[in-house]
Amino acid sequence: MNEQSQLTDLLEDTFNSFRSVVDDMKPHLRTQEIGVVIAVGQGIARVNGLAKVKSEEVVSFWDGSLGLVFNLDIDEIGVILLDKSDKIAAGSQVQRTGHVLDVPVGQALLGRIIDPLGRPLDALGSLEFAKRMPAEREAPKIIDRAPVTVPLQTGIKVIDALIPIGRGQRELILGDRQTGKSAIALDTILNQKEKNVICIYCAIGQRSSSVAKLIGDLRRLNALEYCVVVVAAGDDPAGLQYIAPYAATTMAEYFMEQGQDALIVYDDLTSHARSYRELSLLLRRPPGRGALPGNIFYIH
Repeated sequence: MNEQSQLTDLLEDTFNSFRSVVDDMKPHLRTQEIGVVIAVGQGIARVNGLAKVKSEEVVSFWDGSLGLVFNLDIDEIGVILLDKSDKIAAGSQVQRTGHVLDVPVGQALLGRIIDPLGRPLDALGSLEFAKRMPAEREAPKIIDRAPVTVPLQTGIKVIDALIPIGRGQRELILGDRQTGKSAIALDTILNQKEKNVICIYCAIGQRSSSVAKLIGDLRRLNALEYCVVVVAAGDDPAGLQYIAPYAATTMAEYFMEQGQDALIVYDDLTSHARSYRELSLLLRRPPGRGALPGNIFYIH
């Protein structure tokens, strides 16, 4: 009889617990837009059903891969893929994330090799970043910018003697293939050691072997500790190569806003122009001028 009463009390307590949980539960209802992929291929996807999506907004596919809204047409939207995915097909679901493209920033990025989305590519574990900042930001007004007065030495005497390069200006290195353009950039990064200059090397469409060699040189010469390496390799999707320089610029602007100097090396913008034109043609939008990459100069 005691065992039966104990079992009855236990069941009664259990049901009372269930009732209290049900009574205390307050479901939060929210609407969520779900779209459907119409067509996918060559690094882009056409999506229908996301009526309120915004330009430059990040969308998520059913397998967790990400995309960036590039076109806003009447009947569909054009999305550039930011991840490699063979699982996305016509009929796959897409949902909005509600935020524009942003990247992690902070001192924790120093010494790390990451992709343009801030995901680590080295074996040093996850990133503990300070905050995230949007990749597309309003540029400082001309009147708010200080004049260029502090020189920046490359470490190559003939360049420093003939070409005035200062902190706060842009410099374009033009030349044929295998003429030493990347070597000049590498020497400039190495020359900034102990000069309170944060260096960000952005590899766009480069061979993985070339990027690995440069990272090995930085690590061997103890220069990686003041550098951030952003890599969008040649075998990565064109969308990832397209956002790479914007992500690197945002990371550098964080250090600029903290009162530090930052040097960004884009290697190279020809690959960026190629990826931009490829995406533009696939999504049936004007690809820009056909001579020098004038569209990239305009975008930057």
